[in-house]
Parts: sequence; C-alpha cells; structure tokens
Amino acid sequence: MTEVLEKPKRGRIKCVVWDLDNTLWDGTLLEDGEVTVRPEVVAEIKRLDELGILHSVASRNDHEAAMTRLKAAGLDEYFLYPQISWNPKSGSVERIAKSLNIGLDAIAFVDDQPFELAEVAHALPSVKTVDVAKLGEALASEEFRPKFVTDESRVRRELYRAAAVREQVEQDHEGTSEEFLSTLDMKFTIARAQREDLQRAEELTVRTNQLNSTGRTYSYDELDELRTSPDHVLLVASLSDKYGGYGKIGLALAERGAPAWHLRMMLMSCRVMSRGVGTVLLNHIMGLAKEDGAKLRADFVETGRNRVMYVTYAFAGFTEISRDGDRLVLESDLSTIQPPPPYLTMELR
Repeated sequence: MTEVLEKPKRGRIKCVVWDLDNTLWDGTLLEDGEVTVRPEVVAEIKRLDELGILHSVASRNDHEAAMTRLKAAGLDEYFLYPQISWNPKSGSVERIAKSLNIGLDAIAFVDDQPFELAEVAHALPSVKTVDVAKLGEALASEEFRPKFVTDESRVRRELYRAAAVREQVEQDHEGTSEEFLSTLDMKFTIARAQREDLQRAEELTVRTNQLNSTGRTYSYDELDELRTSPDHVLLVASLSDKYGGYGKIGLALAERGAPAWHLRMMLMSCRVMSRGVGTVLLNHIMGLAKEDGAKLRADFVETGRNRVMYVTYAFAGFTEISRDGDRLVLESDLSTIQPPPPYLTMELR
C-alpha cells in the first residue's frame, strides 16, 4: 500500500473560502436589503492576504447582488473564483480548489450555519471547517501561519488574478494549445539558488504536491547548506510571460557523482502545469550531467498525489532500475535530451 506523506500542519491552509450572510457581513442580503460588512473579518482577510493566503467565496445568494455589495465595500478584488449560487456549498468549495489547482486539504471554509459546515465536512472531509463564531481561535492556529512570508507571498493573489486573465484568453483562443502558448512570449529562467531564494525554495517543498518527485520537505538551513556544497547543484526556475510573472516555480537538487549524478529532488509549482514547461528544468539537469560524462539517476517516492511527476520522468526517457516499496530509483543514459519547446525563451543565470 502506498504511503501518503503528510505535509507539515504549519501553514497548510492556502485558501480561505468565506460565506457572506452573517459571516462576512451582518444580515441577510436578499432579506434585509442593506447589510453591514464586519470590520474585524475584513481585517483578517487583509492580514491573511499579506501572508500569501488566498480567499474565495461560497455563498447561497444572488450572484449579481452579492458581487455588487462586495465591490461597494472594496473587497471584490480579494476573492478568486467566487462561487455565488443556490447550489450546495461543498460543490462550490470543490470548484474553487480545482480552479486554484490546490488540494482540498489546503482549504478552510468559514460559515455561521451548522448545517452548511456539516454539509461541507461530510462531502469534503479534508477541508478545514470553521464556525465564524470561533474565527479568532481558528486563525490563531499554526495552520494559518506560514513559516516564511516571502516577496512572492505578498503578491500571490495578483499572480492568481493574472492566471485567471490568461485562462480567459485561452478559452477565447481559436486554435491549438501550442498556438496559444506561442502567443504568450514566455521566458523560462534557471539560476543557481541564492540565499534570498531559500525562503521561497522551502515554501515550494511544503506547498507543492502533484509535481514533487519525493514529497520531502527541506528546511531553510538544509537548503542553505546544500546551496554551498561543492557536491550539489541547487537550481531555481522562474517563469514570466506578457501578462506578468509566475514567480519562482521550480526547484531541483542534484548530487554530483560518477558514474551517475543523482537527482534528489525535482518539483514544479502546480500553477504552471498547463504551460507545457514541466520538463524544461529536468532537461537542463540532464544536460549538465551529460556534460560531466555521467548518467543521471533520480529519486522518486510515490506519495499518492504525484503521479504526474512520474509520467514526466518517463516522458523524459527515465526507466526504473530499483524499487523498495514506494521508493524508486529511475535512470536515464542521457542519449536523448529534449530541446526547450519552441514557444518559450530560456535564460540561464
């Protein structure tokens, strides 16, 4: 049976999904006509936003009326993919998670109604449900406290808002996926990790699940030691396009050796899964090993959530050479290394 590796509880909540009536504001919008936004809730939304925690809405309400009220309060820009309808809230929460491409276990749902909290808890047991009456107590827990607040954390909402614009443009595009990608003017940057990258690097190991080759997390101190080790190569990858930056979206750790280098970690942020860049960093590491006259081996641990990364290795020509339960070692003789896709420009630093 595959062991699912547990991520640390600290900072595990990536998005808070809010009810509106008697939660974000006092009163029921369609009954009372006028409702009063709760300043203490708004303060928490803004505070969490500064920490890099996203927000959305799951409310049984009239969509146009609710969004008009949020806009009047200057809050509409804080909520990504708001779900305002008469459908069950569990379905709304699920759609939000899918739109953000994050796990349900990274979501907290806040409501004032015991029925709604129970419905979400029953349908989506991995979602953290919070009674708004106990909001302060819940938000004080370590699940809502990221270990680091990076520059990228502070602009995370804007990164996702830019992604939503891209998605809409892509939906409206007539043609193939590759033709659309070629319109983005993407630039993929690979650089040796610097000390200022390490907080985001640690954050990536904690937050990334689907495109993480081993599921292992690394601390800031571990990464700093590896960064300066002559026997290791620690690389970070960034992506940008004409709509703006995606931030630092990839991390790779390779151990030099003979007759083979050993790729100890490879991960990519889930938010670039649809951009066709999943193998770019891997292919670069393959090229470095080949230049050194070595083969390349890679650790892979089946976590129950990272099947996509296994497929990425297979697509790049890696084959399994050993297995111990859910822990595998893959190898490539580097006879074939794929060039970067034609729709992006690579920059090495």
